[in-house]
Amino acid sequence: MQDWISRFPPLPPPARRVWCNRTLNLRSIQVIGYDMDYTLVHYRVDTWERRAYEHLRRLLLDQGLPVEDLEFDPDAAMRGLAIDLELGHLVKANRFGYVTQAAHGPRMLSFEETRRAYGRTIVDLAEPRWVFLNTFFSQSEGCMFAQLVERLDQGRLPPGMGYRDLYRTVKRTLDQAHMEGRLKGEVIARPQEFVEPDPEAPPTLRDQRAAGRKVVLITNSEWPYTDAMMTVAYGRFLPPGKTWRDLFDLVLVSARKPAFFTQAMPVFEVVSGDGLLRPAATLRDGGVFVGGDARLVESHFGVHGEDILYVGDHMFTDVHVSKEVLRWRTALVMRELEDEIAAVRGFRDAARELEALMGRKEALEHAYSQARLGLQRAKAGEGTPGMTPARLNRALKELRAEIQDLDVRIAPLARASAAIGHPRWGLLMRAGNDKSLWARQVERHADLYTSRVSNFLFHTPYGYLRSHRGSLPHDDPFPGSDEAPA
Repeated sequence: MQDWISRFPPLPPPARRVWCNRTLNLRSIQVIGYDMDYTLVHYRVDTWERRAYEHLRRLLLDQGLPVEDLEFDPDAAMRGLAIDLELGHLVKANRFGYVTQAAHGPRMLSFEETRRAYGRTIVDLAEPRWVFLNTFFSQSEGCMFAQLVERLDQGRLPPGMGYRDLYRTVKRTLDQAHMEGRLKGEVIARPQEFVEPDPEAPPTLRDQRAAGRKVVLITNSEWPYTDAMMTVAYGRFLPPGKTWRDLFDLVLVSARKPAFFTQAMPVFEVVSGDGLLRPAATLRDGGVFVGGDARLVESHFGVHGEDILYVGDHMFTDVHVSKEVLRWRTALVMRELEDEIAAVRGFRDAARELEALMGRKEALEHAYSQARLGLQRAKAGEGTPGMTPARLNRALKELRAEIQDLDVRIAPLARASAAIGHPRWGLLMRAGNDKSLWARQVERHADLYTSRVSNFLFHTPYGYLRSHRGSLPHDDPFPGSDEAPA
């Protein structure tokens, strides 16, 4: 029999796969919707966020705040952190909401400071105390907030302003910076500085359409900006005479997500290249529309719920609301995943060494506990024959010494493990040994997650994506053996 597997391309490397939380047969999907910014179009994050920060600083300076000497720090914040509006901290939490790292202003808190601040506190994103940084656009926001926290503590900001007021000022002003159009004007004028094209994205969309899927662009960006960015990112990779619009059955701009998924809204058709609009009662194939809502999309294509896959980068606006309200299937784009997987795999040998040392330490600590209990019982006349107090004290001394020696070997590996990924906050999907709060949100709201849209090219529109068997603490890490190695 012919070895057909070897005749076709293999699965892509881990960094380019589509990972699955909830099993999804792509053959069952009839409509695929895409967000644009940081989904179909990827920006050079530091470049974009640096300019966003500079516009934010300019507008804050116009308000009289002392920010003229501040500079953008790309390492100050990352996606997946939360802002504590009560204490003014940036925090990273694990999947249960326990804070594992915290920073006040530019300074990382020590372990003891973090424990004192959050020993009895759970990060619950439903509470107004917390602001979740869940998009790349949060990088400049988190950086400026942290820097102004320091100035607020120094008494250099208006009297009576608290951390909550400070955040509202930063958020409102950053929204103003995006709304005034100057930043997007710079991106349109110099797209090569901001946009990172992906030549594999256009054939991905072409394959999906050719396989009978309806492909839809749904973005909050305005029509002129959408047209400019999609032309830059996709135009050069298309056959002569084709434009980016030929990749889509329908385009909806200024969608006002998340309201797009929850409310009925008016819709207008773009009828000229300069953006002339006319009211529309329904959608039509090949059209470009302003506004509208998800129910119109479902009605137009005659589909609903799990017939639709929506792909975006924003945890709340894209995947959470579309899943919770409409039961659309969801995919989250996380470009950081490529660097994260590379960092983890690069640390693999050291991680195995660390795991072996920790396994040895666990066995020694168990023996040490048993020796202490044996000594306690021996002093009460209930000891095990042959285990005299003198012998048990010797065991305790030798076990303690070996544990201390192990700690010396473990410490640099543990520090190195904590340092992989983001230089200040570590891995996006991990908080220490546990999953991060961000990873928990991904599990809850994203059926799929991947680093870029073009990864669907490798899995094809006919792929069957299966979720992995979930792990539990009591799962046997050493199949076929009843004992862990010594």
